[in-house]
Amino acid sequence: MTCIRWLSSLRRTSGTSRKACEEDGLRNKRSVNEEYLEAFRTKSYIEICNKAQVRIGKTSTKTLSSSSSSSSSPSSIPLCMQLTEYLLEPRQETITNITKRLKLHHLLVEYFEASLEACRCCDTILEAIHSMRFAYRRITRVVKLSKMVLDDANDQSNNNNNKDAMYRELASFALQNNPLSSVNTVQFRVIHDKYVELLHRLRSMRREIRRRLTMKRVFKNVAGVALVTSHSVVLVALLVFAFHSMVGLVAAPSILCSLVGLFLKKDRENIGLRACERLCEQLDVAAKGVYILINDLDTMSRMVKRLHDEVEHRRVVAQVCVRNGKCEILKQVMREFCDQESSFLELLDELEGHVYLCFLTTNRSRRLVMQEITEKKD
Repeated sequence: MTCIRWLSSLRRTSGTSRKACEEDGLRNKRSVNEEYLEAFRTKSYIEICNKAQVRIGKTSTKTLSSSSSSSSSPSSIPLCMQLTEYLLEPRQETITNITKRLKLHHLLVEYFEASLEACRCCDTILEAIHSMRFAYRRITRVVKLSKMVLDDANDQSNNNNNKDAMYRELASFALQNNPLSSVNTVQFRVIHDKYVELLHRLRSMRREIRRRLTMKRVFKNVAGVALVTSHSVVLVALLVFAFHSMVGLVAAPSILCSLVGLFLKKDRENIGLRACERLCEQLDVAAKGVYILINDLDTMSRMVKRLHDEVEHRRVVAQVCVRNGKCEILKQVMREFCDQESSFLELLDELEGHVYLCFLTTNRSRRLVMQEITEKKD
């Protein structure tokens, strides 16, 4: 999006100086970033974050208390938050009941199933994020110990103990599994391809229905004018004949009934056209929802891949440091971990924010589709 606005700004300012073009591009870039950040300041986003944090806090407390008697470390505790059942709107049970009652189009049913699958994928990412935070506490402890070593440079015995503790923490961090490995990139690609195919089918069905509606309207207008004109001519002729013959008086009611049937048939055709129009609107809203899902999942996939590679790099560095055992290598590793600690935790927070944003946009799309399905239109 930023690139598109940048190119458009270059076209608009083709006759201006290079400096003016760059300033315009920077202003557009800032405006895009402001729009992006604004999504994280909305009331609905804050509400869903608070709701999720309450659920996560309850789940984490329950999990920790249930495992306090075990010997497992906090980094190995499975969270199993299942926020989908807690945050998803409308609830899947409601969708199932309406599907049975109204006999929805199969593509709409597939849309609701796809949105449910996307939220469950978000669940997996959130569990990996929080497991990663538990696992990264080892690095945080190592960083604190390294600062203690620098502060107590004269206390050799204490420094040796701290260094031993640092090596133990680094060895444990290098040996443990990468929590982000549970979020399989292959799964992301499969979901992406499936959603792109669903988007294509939604758009194709909508275009096909639109073509049918256009043809029906044209045929209806032409046939309706011809039919009404012919019946009107016959009716006028029979009414004129009715004034001069008893046969006309007997035949006139049947002609009137046929005209009434004609108009009733026309009303049924109008109802059918309105039903097709509503289906088009439903498919259109569902297609927009799938498009948003694809973008959200692609963004999270890239962020997960980046964080996964960062963790793998830290594990390799920790392993090399432990195997080498030299003080100079340890200092260099600590310097790298100290410099990158805040940026890594910020990336985790940003990924978590995108997960909540995906929940928010998914719920919004589901509500819009459900509104199109259940809303009564004349």
